[in-house]
Amino acid sequence: MGRHFECRRRAKESRWATMSKVFPKLAKSITMAAKNGGPDPESNAPLRVAINNAKAQNLSKENIENAIKRAAGKDAADISEITYEGKGPHGSLFVVECATDNSNRSVGNLKIIFNKNGGQLVNGGQLDFMFNRKSVVEFPVPEGRDLEELELELIDAGLEELSVDDGIVTLIGEYGAFAKLTQAVEAQGIVPTKSSLQRLPTQPIELTEEQMEEVEAILDKIEDDDDVQAVFTNLA
Repeated sequence: MGRHFECRRRAKESRWATMSKVFPKLAKSITMAAKNGGPDPESNAPLRVAINNAKAQNLSKENIENAIKRAAGKDAADISEITYEGKGPHGSLFVVECATDNSNRSVGNLKIIFNKNGGQLVNGGQLDFMFNRKSVVEFPVPEGRDLEELELELIDAGLEELSVDDGIVTLIGEYGAFAKLTQAVEAQGIVPTKSSLQRLPTQPIELTEEQMEEVEAILDKIEDDDDVQAVFTNLA
């Protein structure tokens, strides 16, 4: 799944966690989860996961509650989830997931970012075959737990791969098993620090440090956009 790149991204995310720009995105993900599946996290696994992700980034309880309440308002009704695809420098590919109340603004902003940084937006569906959709759950290595036993416990919940990198356990599971896998992890007494549906590249590419800096420059600009909720690339 691009271990080297994921490690770099995790280091950046730890710095972003202290920045106010992250909080609106976390709140919007909670609002969208509540809008799609109801305001009760006990019966809405994506909402429960969104709340856990927000708590891991220190989003306040008040902001979490307000985000859930917003799901019933007109503002949430106007928000649509749209996916865009783009090509960047050095063979890099991007799939950008947005939650927006103005698709013209979103696509316009992304076109400017790609065009000014050696890339271009492409028609939706062109890059779909280059990524596999998977459920991904992360948490610190649990103290006193046998990871091989944990892996066996989670196979029936859709787990396909367990790996450890830098003290973080990453579980990769079937796309349709997201709720079942996160619930199975919670049933083991483990609270995920990050859970999401991700697009993992089928053919990850290796870049030099210099090339990586160019690609990360465009990636950072995309992630800075308020409408962008998640970005996936084919970087190794």
